[in-house]
Amino acid sequence: MRKTWDIHGGIHPAENKTQSLQSPLGSVPLAPELVLPLNQHIGKPALPLVAEGEQVLKGQLIARADGPISANLHAPTSGIIQSIEDRALPHPSGGSGPCIIIASDGNDTWTELEPCADFESADRNLLLDKIRAAGIAGMGGAGFPTAIKLNPRGNLTIDTLILNGTECEPYITADDILMQTRADEVIAGAMLLRHMLGNPEQVLIGVEDNKPDAIKALNDALATADNKAIEVVPFPTKYPSGGEKQLVQILTGREVPAGKLPADVGVVCQNVGSTVAAYRAVRFGEPLVSRITTVVGEALETQRNIEVPLGTPIGHVLQHHGFNASKVARLIMGGPMMGFTLETANVPVVKTTNCILAPSAKEMPEPPPAQACIRCGMCAEVCPANLLPQQLFWYSMAEDLEKLEAHNIADCIECGACSYVCPSNIPLVQYYRASKGTIRQHAIDKEKSDRSRARFEFRQVRMEKAEAEKEAKRKARKLAAEAAKKKMAAKQAAGVDKPKVEKADVLASAIAQAKSQDLSPEDQLAKLERAANSARSRLEKTHARAAAAEGEKKDAILARVKDAELKVQDTERKLAKFIEQTQSASAAEASTDKQEDVESPEKQPAAEPDAASAAIEKAKVKAAAQASMTPAEKLQQQLDSLKTRVEKARARLEKAEADNDENVEAFRTGLEKMQAKYEKLTLEQTNSQNDG
Repeated sequence: MRKTWDIHGGIHPAENKTQSLQSPLGSVPLAPELVLPLNQHIGKPALPLVAEGEQVLKGQLIARADGPISANLHAPTSGIIQSIEDRALPHPSGGSGPCIIIASDGNDTWTELEPCADFESADRNLLLDKIRAAGIAGMGGAGFPTAIKLNPRGNLTIDTLILNGTECEPYITADDILMQTRADEVIAGAMLLRHMLGNPEQVLIGVEDNKPDAIKALNDALATADNKAIEVVPFPTKYPSGGEKQLVQILTGREVPAGKLPADVGVVCQNVGSTVAAYRAVRFGEPLVSRITTVVGEALETQRNIEVPLGTPIGHVLQHHGFNASKVARLIMGGPMMGFTLETANVPVVKTTNCILAPSAKEMPEPPPAQACIRCGMCAEVCPANLLPQQLFWYSMAEDLEKLEAHNIADCIECGACSYVCPSNIPLVQYYRASKGTIRQHAIDKEKSDRSRARFEFRQVRMEKAEAEKEAKRKARKLAAEAAKKKMAAKQAAGVDKPKVEKADVLASAIAQAKSQDLSPEDQLAKLERAANSARSRLEKTHARAAAAEGEKKDAILARVKDAELKVQDTERKLAKFIEQTQSASAAEASTDKQEDVESPEKQPAAEPDAASAAIEKAKVKAAAQASMTPAEKLQQQLDSLKTRVEKARARLEKAEADNDENVEAFRTGLEKMQAKYEKLTLEQTNSQNDG
């Protein structure tokens, strides 16, 4: 007989397992409505793939996993998606969450499945994908996605596979009846998982010795399979031997370090229910749509195990077991040690529902009020994780999260052994559970805070860098300006004896802006004319939109009409002012030149045409011509003018490229903008002609 080891602590509560084993495995009629929470596992909730009113078949994927630690969800029967809404959840918090509601059509019609008869020759990754797609999660109560456990990190060597058939919780016999009635599938599942894990040396099926019928059925099935690597290992009954780390120690003698997983010591552990579900997912292509659940308690006329579709309301299950509401003390999902009280029976059976317990007040009386801790130390003696429950209790009361983490509260499996033996009736597990939730939330908040701080610090660095670049540019401009001033002063000092003729201030003010922008008076005049024409065009278009608009939209456009009118007035004022300044400058220059001619008749140059006057006359002629032009003629004139400017800009760019000028990119950008504008005006002209 194989050697087993003992664990620290543990207790021996009343088992109460015979009540539900008096009847064979049964079932209940299909409920008219199934409620499927999107989160029936550890990790993120699944994402719905169906819509209200959609017809679905049994086994059809209705919600997909959201990330690696999540699980798919499938329709447990055929019917119509009635709604996707918040419903009460089977959770210790008693809260609600998003659920898919299916109205059953009563036909229970399967979708098309993809079986795999020869899984031993199939690729390991393909098998993993099948199990992941089937939505298999830990059915012993934890709800951890099975595919993740079957895919340990590449640097870990797995030499032992353990199937957990312990089921140490009082009242629960779901795994027991599974091993009795489907032992061949348990053995086939063990062979499948061994193949997927690279054929570890040993496969151990751990079963407490209080399940003789299950042990016999497994050994009979194993004899038929004739697989020497698989062994059924009975061991003494003690609660909580079914804890993952505790079972590893019992069967192998290896202790899993704090904060580590069984895979870190070469072991993978799976519940027998999850193993059978994985086998059926691979062999027959069946997703997880039902499970075996123990229905037990003195408030029921019938106590037994049933295979029930996921999503079946617990009230529907109780109704078909002779439930007496006046007799029940409280409804519990799970066992009396690790289960939790349900606020209502209108919650569904989910993947982790291994038991529905409806005890009478005599069977499970209300616990007496909690009293002060007397420091007896009994909680530490029975703790299977070898923790210090008393210290954890004090730190939980004080909300000292750092001390709780230092005392390894994360290793608490919430078995309830400490609460069971506490003479002061302190609900220790509830304190630990609440503190672990607070620690998880604190970690989430800290992660968010760290991300926000990182973003802020990055922004500060970016702003400081940008400011430093601006400051460097300012200093460079300042140095350049000072150098230019010195250069100008040197030039003036060198030419101090040369005769200079002072021009009128009015001329300097008229052409200073044009010179600063490297524009001739003619180019600046053309620029102002284009701005005026553009403003007039926008005003015409805004008037047209206002005429076509109605209601509040028309009021908004009329406000834009006013803005457009002001813009037209502003551009025309600037154009008139420039023409006036240019005329004044030309007159002053002519007067100055005449005076110079009188003073120095021997230096009089030959008469030259007045460029500014010519530009003014040209502008007057152009303005007079535009006054009588139609909009189409004005558009054609703008196109002709813009075409000429595009040709000039192209020639300037070509020259700059030939001279390897440092301003080539600026010239190219200017040419691209003018070409885009020319194409836009051409399109407007074409549309206008088509409308005509």
